[in-house]
Amino acid sequence: MKILVTGCAGFIGYHLCLKLLENPKNHVFGIDNLNKYYDLKLKKDRLSNLKKLSKKFRFYKKDISNISDLKKIFKNNNFNIVVHLAAQAGVRYSIQNPRSYFETNMLGFFNVIELSKVHKIKHFIFASTSSVYGSNNNFPLKESENTDTPLSFYAATKKSNEIMAYAYSNIYNLPCTGLRFFTVYGPYGRPDMFLYLLTSAIKRSKRLNLFNKGNHYRDFTYIDDVVGAIIGIIPKLPSSKVPFSVYNIGSSSPKNIKNILKMIERIFNKRVRINLKNIQKGDVFKTHADISKISKRINFKPKISAKEGINRFVKWYNQYYKK
Repeated sequence: MKILVTGCAGFIGYHLCLKLLENPKNHVFGIDNLNKYYDLKLKKDRLSNLKKLSKKFRFYKKDISNISDLKKIFKNNNFNIVVHLAAQAGVRYSIQNPRSYFETNMLGFFNVIELSKVHKIKHFIFASTSSVYGSNNNFPLKESENTDTPLSFYAATKKSNEIMAYAYSNIYNLPCTGLRFFTVYGPYGRPDMFLYLLTSAIKRSKRLNLFNKGNHYRDFTYIDDVVGAIIGIIPKLPSSKVPFSVYNIGSSSPKNIKNILKMIERIFNKRVRINLKNIQKGDVFKTHADISKISKRINFKPKISAKEGINRFVKWYNQYYKK
């Protein structure tokens, strides 16, 4: 099977490619523009690991906002499946840099889904986010909840992706599945995420900004569970008249940010120095996924507890930054 993974040098894309390459029947193709949103070394190391792992991985350093480059890639490879993970990530960064979110998350998304239609891709799977729920407090959050009031432009672009995909499913009969990810973490994670920032602060004896004074709750979801869900959904085409589905991917076990902080302090036997800050624009107080829909569809059951996942992340962090 020929599978295209956009955003392959990103956190989720990298781990997905690793798992897909374990199956000798898979040929995995990756696209990434290697932008400088965070440390390029991390992205290059992820790519290096993929290239070392298998000769059945092919990488294209391209930007999905460039339709002419994408046309050549699609034309030359005859993909069966597209897993579209490439996006400009981050809620807070979208407040200062909305244009980069439009170019990648809107125009780039359109380019990829349009070519998926043209080349009759069997299943178009794409990344959405828990951020689409905004300040909804009907916990746990079900996919049927209203998502018309995003609190950030990042969330607005992801909501737009869901609407665009539904339209393509309806008009062109393109099977599309959106996955709303909830606070994904683990080895080789994004340096702008809370767990990474917290571990770095305590390791380097620096101060950490704790927004909303640490009173947030997040549905931390370990990367292996997320990848398992993506792979499980690949063969499960939407069965409704309009071949479109959307699923929450979370642990359904939200944790208070201050409790995560205490876990890290216990691991390092050291207190983290903090700056208490007010809640930031675009942030939500709590995320909590209802995962009954994805569980019913693919028997999805998160396996990695927060304690185990955080220990795995810290072990990786210590090894990666030992120099």
